[in-house]
Amino acid sequence: MPIAGNRKLELLAPAGDMERLEMAVAYGADAVYLAGETFGMRSFAGNFTPEGLAKAVALCRRHGVAVHVTCNTMPRSDEADRLPEWLAYLNDVGVDAVILADVGVLSLAKQYAPDVKIHISTQASVTNYAAARAWYALGASRVILARELSLDEVRTIRDKTPPELELECFVHGAMCVSYSGRCLLSNYMTGRDASRGSCAQPCRYKYALMEEKRPGEYFPVFEDERGTYIMNSRDMCMIDHIPELLDAGVDSLKIEGRAKSAYYAAVITGAYRHAVDAALAGEPLDPVWRDEVEKVSHRHYSTGFFFGQPGQFTEDARYVRDWQVCAVVESCDGQGNAVLSLRNKFARGEELELVGPGVDPTAFAVGEMADSDGLSIAEARTPQMKVRLTLPRAVPPLSLLRRGPAT
Repeated sequence: MPIAGNRKLELLAPAGDMERLEMAVAYGADAVYLAGETFGMRSFAGNFTPEGLAKAVALCRRHGVAVHVTCNTMPRSDEADRLPEWLAYLNDVGVDAVILADVGVLSLAKQYAPDVKIHISTQASVTNYAAARAWYALGASRVILARELSLDEVRTIRDKTPPELELECFVHGAMCVSYSGRCLLSNYMTGRDASRGSCAQPCRYKYALMEEKRPGEYFPVFEDERGTYIMNSRDMCMIDHIPELLDAGVDSLKIEGRAKSAYYAAVITGAYRHAVDAALAGEPLDPVWRDEVEKVSHRHYSTGFFFGQPGQFTEDARYVRDWQVCAVVESCDGQGNAVLSLRNKFARGEELELVGPGVDPTAFAVGEMADSDGLSIAEARTPQMKVRLTLPRAVPPLSLLRRGPAT
């Protein structure tokens, strides 16, 4: 019996640019969040021009996917002068929600984007029901809760806030060693302000000690022979706990990663799509989809603060990168005859894995293949070249061929 009754649960995926948006939509997102060229907390994602944003909204409308636009930096006065024009454009182009953290931006959004819902960013550090109520009273329809909350604290906020106020939680992706990203270390060391979307991630650096009277002499700081990474945070992964999040009253599950790859957007969105559907149906998650979260670049996982302290991984600051995308399916007929766009070289006879929207991961050996002119080739080598290949089954466009660690 479904544990959630008639409850809906939004799966919200990152869309750093149009390619990543297309992947998120194809792999099952109910909503995407993205940014324009200013006012967003990920200045190094591809982001969207005004014209690009209009195209993004149109694409999402065709697929019934909502669009949330981030305006969650803390703007200075000169930036506040430019906000009304941008907010009015968001209203005109038909975005569903604006994500903000500043009460002044909220006031401007109500004035210049009256048809757009207001979501309160995690940058506002909502950690209690009183703050959630206050934002609701100011006109917010949703609060994105701070990552530092436990599941019991989320449940308390749900119990003590109006049912009309939606609660959104991050469930997957990078976590900051600082409090909800409010860190001045990057600004101090590099001039790149974390609170304005430009974090240089100095918490990942490998540090040494220098004594003031011995300039140029570096003394290692280490826990063992590999060094020390005392500020290293783990990534969050809550794919095994969607039923608990549902039970706590969460309305939207947010995947972090606007600056991450299109492959990440596809695979993580697809995995959580299956997890959400299973939870809503009261069914266990097929382990094949749990395994998918291990097949993207990530730091060692934890469950964040939901069940206590997440702990740190202090051996190194490297990502786990065991899988590589080889090609993206552009088209495929009913017999599996496909046209691929190459990302990384692969050869005839090589063992690859096929995965796609609603497509279980399938291992296969590469057979005969040809270039765009139909000439037989033993190896595909040139990035973006078109490759003709018969796949083990028919798949939709934007399916992926990838290489695992053992191949």
